Amino acid sequence: MDWDHARIFLALCRAGTLRGAAAQLGVDQATVGRRLAAMESSLNARLFLRTPDGYVPTPAGETARRSAELMEQAAHQLQREMQGIDNRLSGVVRLATTDTMAAHFVIDAMHRLHKKHPDIRIVMSVDTQISSLTRREADLAVRTVKPTSPDLISRHLARRAAGLYATRSYLKQRGEPQPGTGLAGHDIVIYHASVAPRHAEKICGEPVHNARVAMEVNTGLMLLEATRAGLGIGELPTHMADADPRLKRIWPQREHSYDMYLVMHSDLNRSARVRAVADAIIESFPGK
Repeated sequence: MDWDHARIFLALCRAGTLRGAAAQLGVDQATVGRRLAAMESSLNARLFLRTPDGYVPTPAGETARRSAELMEQAAHQLQREMQGIDNRLSGVVRLATTDTMAAHFVIDAMHRLHKKHPDIRIVMSVDTQISSLTRREADLAVRTVKPTSPDLISRHLARRAAGLYATRSYLKQRGEPQPGTGLAGHDIVIYHASVAPRHAEKICGEPVHNARVAMEVNTGLMLLEATRAGLGIGELPTHMADADPRLKRIWPQREHSYDMYLVMHSDLNRSARVRAVADAIIESFPGK
């Protein structure tokens, strides 16, 4: 099986559409279609059913997927091992994090890194979804979840807290909520269930069953902006919200604690450029 064909085949398995696969790989849809046709021809098998909902692997496609994933693992392991013995302080490092972590910690760290090692190029992906380090979607990640994979190593960066906040104008108009009322008579801004399922039930330990959801968002910065706009009460990181003169903290004794981790694949720990990026991020958390 040709690896170039296999990687496009895997992207189509994961995306389900030609457009999605093309976007993942940075190619055009015609290329994806041609590579798929070439692979089906070489294997003499139909690998996908074309349905109204997208491309669905056939039984032959599922078998091919398992083999292609083994090829992918081998190719990525080779890349990691070669990068792991690379002593050059130059080249690309892929970094995944969230928008709030990027804005308040990571960007400053990368600024300092660039002054020291200007030939290291950072490719940053900002998303609430966890990137796969084993599939080389990222070399490093700053996460709030400690990984369980034995192939990944992590370092605890800091423990942070989130509290409940609203604008002063919102509180002047609506008053402060009373603990134990389920936020009755108040509007709230929460995360999508895909980001923080607990927000559908509680924020900072307070049930939300009597509150009205004004907005659901999928990123931390949008949660901050929606709360700043006066849409309702939001659970925000204290290191961000305490310094904002537009916001007032509600029930300062209530908080939700979370941990932050730097994660990388163990094969990359010896790469000079990856190590330099990791060290710059670690230095951004002196007060953990």
